[in-house]
Amino acid sequence: MRDTKLKEILAKVDSFPAMPDAGTKLLVLLEEPDTAVSEIEEILRYDPGLTANVLKLANSAYFGIPSKIGSLKQAVILLGLKRLIQLMVASCVSAVMDKSVAGYDLPAGDLWRHSVAVSIAAEALVKDKKKHGTIDVFTPALLHDVGKLVLGSFVKEELEAIKRLAAKGVPFVVAENMILGTDHAEIGAHILAHWNLPAEVISAVRWHHDPDSADASDLQMDVVYLANLLCQTSETSGEASGNAIELSPTVIDRLGIQLDQFETISAKVACWVDELSGALAFN
Repeated sequence: MRDTKLKEILAKVDSFPAMPDAGTKLLVLLEEPDTAVSEIEEILRYDPGLTANVLKLANSAYFGIPSKIGSLKQAVILLGLKRLIQLMVASCVSAVMDKSVAGYDLPAGDLWRHSVAVSIAAEALVKDKKKHGTIDVFTPALLHDVGKLVLGSFVKEELEAIKRLAAKGVPFVVAENMILGTDHAEIGAHILAHWNLPAEVISAVRWHHDPDSADASDLQMDVVYLANLLCQTSETSGEASGNAIELSPTVIDRLGIQLDQFETISAKVACWVDELSGALAFN
């Protein structure tokens, strides 16, 4: 029974909308240290709508740019190339992730809002930590729950069984796996592999609930895990449970995070999540 259900779920992954071609190419550039503005302009030559969306986002109050940004070159100067590419990728996936999600009781916009909140928290967690360099935590944080878009309808069918386990103290994601043979983190990793995203991003999404079970530790994975937990304490992610959230001491130690930093980060998320999720939600 579970094997049949798992085959149905994986078949749905295969039919999931592809990442727009521009988004895939931009993510490749995000991994390259010597990307030139001209390379981005070449990708966007045939997609003026994406350019317009990104410029709209670049002018959001979240980024605190005092003067209006009117071109990609100006955006690179004021925001930096890495940030510009992140915003373009966000623009590519926003329409997919801004939908309602059956099974998780998430109305249209809620999954996107949570994803943006986790992105804000992830960047706040690594701010001012020079040893983390220019590693991208924004993108995996934004995509960490994408698997819910596929798994949601299957969760809905088995929701009562999953809730019964959750009521006994079983984490929602573990209950998913017990009933369905997989969970939204694993399915999210399958989707990102389907999109040909970088291995580090896929791994961060795959293990965002349980980084200690991964074969090797990874900064992106640890940060997305912690940012997600931080946001779960203050707003919905569709994983209802009365259980107290337990932090992995191993992850806390690897990141060198002090628990008193969480309050500051939570305040930043609360301040900016509506502004940024609205600016990112392109139709």
